[in-house]
Amino acid sequence: MRITGRPAALLASAAAVSALAALAGCTVQPQGTDGKHGLPVHIQLPSSPAAAPTGMAGTTPTTPPPRATTPTPAAPPAPPPRVLWAHGSSGPGVRELQARLRQVGWLSATPTGTYGPRTVRAVLGFQAKRGLSATGRLDTVTWQRLLAMTHRPTRWELYPMGGQPAAAPDARCMTGRVLCIDKTSRTLRWMIDGRTVDTLSVRFGTQYTPTREGVFKVYWKSRHHVSTLYHSPMPYAMFFSGGQAVHYSADFAARGYAGGSHGCVNVRDEAAIARLFAQVKVGDKVVVSR
Repeated sequence: MRITGRPAALLASAAAVSALAALAGCTVQPQGTDGKHGLPVHIQLPSSPAAAPTGMAGTTPTTPPPRATTPTPAAPPAPPPRVLWAHGSSGPGVRELQARLRQVGWLSATPTGTYGPRTVRAVLGFQAKRGLSATGRLDTVTWQRLLAMTHRPTRWELYPMGGQPAAAPDARCMTGRVLCIDKTSRTLRWMIDGRTVDTLSVRFGTQYTPTREGVFKVYWKSRHHVSTLYHSPMPYAMFFSGGQAVHYSADFAARGYAGGSHGCVNVRDEAAIARLFAQVKVGDKVVVSR
């Protein structure tokens, strides 16, 4: 039966509302042909294209965003090696450095205990030769390399020209005016009533011409003496045992402990022995100990 007029219009309107509701995902109440509302019908559509079923027209599948990554921080650079000594430094450590540099041929000068221009040049050459950072300063890396190549310096490698500390004075030196001479430390103390007035580096006789040990007295002084036995100069000579005397030695000043005397006590510092010669008197005590 064909429906015309208003009933037909109502049916068309209901169908349009249902379609609109379907698109919007709303709940609709369809009307029957008699114009009364029926039971509500809920139609739910996907709320976003990502939730749409596969293959639904008009949807675009999406991929999850990439996961954020935290960059690994770069390792901090290694700190530079610590500098132990540099130009202007002084002390026993510098003296040992100089003695070791002499062992490997990088320093010809005798150790002084002062880090001067010669030591800077020696360290610089040693570093450059071995591919180390060439700065002329003695750092921990350079020191370890030098230690591996050398031996511990002996006392007389450290003090080849003198300057070593004196040993404690012999008990026999503690009274009166005394030339207190110690073979172990190779030093001479000029002492008055237990007080040290001056200290000098000294050298002794060789194995075959040793310096005699014991307690003696100065029995003769000779300012410009020349040995009648060896025909060598012995200036500022102060004789204490036969032909053995304390005197200045040009050979000791030039070669240090590389040489030796014929039994005398050699002094290498001419100014110091001149002062001593002026103070010492005939009859003053001489103690030679080991």
